[in-house]
Amino acid sequence: MAPVYEVPAMGFTGNDFLNSALLVHSAKSPMETLEILQGIESSMGRKPKVGATYENRVIDLDILLFDDIIVNEAGLVIPHPHMQDRDFVMKPLNAIARDVIHPKFQKSIEALTFSKELTDMVDQSGISLSQNASSFQTQLNQFPLDQLNFIAIEGNIGSGKTSLALKISEDFNGKCVLERFADNPFLPLFYEDKERYSFPLEMSFLADRYQQLSDDVAQHDLFTNFTVADYYVIKSLIFSKITLQAEEYALYKRLFNMMYKELVKPDLYIYLYQTEERLLENIKKRGRDYEQNIEADYLAQIQQGYAEFIRSQKDLNIKVIDVTDLDFVNNQEDYLNVLKQIAAAIAAD
Repeated sequence: MAPVYEVPAMGFTGNDFLNSALLVHSAKSPMETLEILQGIESSMGRKPKVGATYENRVIDLDILLFDDIIVNEAGLVIPHPHMQDRDFVMKPLNAIARDVIHPKFQKSIEALTFSKELTDMVDQSGISLSQNASSFQTQLNQFPLDQLNFIAIEGNIGSGKTSLALKISEDFNGKCVLERFADNPFLPLFYEDKERYSFPLEMSFLADRYQQLSDDVAQHDLFTNFTVADYYVIKSLIFSKITLQAEEYALYKRLFNMMYKELVKPDLYIYLYQTEERLLENIKKRGRDYEQNIEADYLAQIQQGYAEFIRSQKDLNIKVIDVTDLDFVNNQEDYLNVLKQIAAAIAAD
């Protein structure tokens, strides 16, 4: 999320506006996303505009960009047709997406924000950084995550590891490496017939994790401070021990050990703990069809596998964080709580 900017009311007498920009990861279409945003506005008390002039409003949610898609439909135009004309839009957007290319102008957001060609068009209306936003950014600056090269975040299914990796990468200029599980053709088949598809699933995951960690983590990005991943290859060993037969697991472990020697090790390994009950709630909430039949016993086995690994591990700096009662995605204080625990683990190493 970008910092929050205060903007005086324009064209009418009213309260100052608070403007920001948010990066959202979604599988929804642009029109579906618009409907969700309009639902949020309605639930927060937004009323339809009654006049032709600007007026106070509880909330106003707009889609500025949607990947590199161009949409021109009734009720929805993407990119937002007036974004480049408004300082209070471009400044927060530039804070989180400066290198993104505007699909119509073919210029980066940073170039558009400070373009001399647009100086006369961009609204210069006394925009200023909100004191609350400055305070939050100041709090983020105290966490020394950029001292590390590689942070791996792991956890059980539905623990929130991907959400935390994304937030950390966005707030601390980190390179985010996400597991490509959605592209694995064996995953939905595995949940239908575990005995038949366990070995091809685990082998395909091992090969993909090895390649991704070798390519994306080992190679340093000059434009980011560090790398944060929502998995580490050790999960291959944990999951395969649960799903494979003894003979298959013995062969799998031999292959794993040969590959593991070649991979870069994380400077900090974070394990997000949640109870099986909470995990099942999260799984149902995110609604992936092939996950809906996951049982608590299977999650408990995975939890036990991670616990055994953590107890036996001596080579990694490991931090276990109990997030059962934390909502670090939607609650700023909970997020800061998680960051404080991470910072303590860095300091203790």
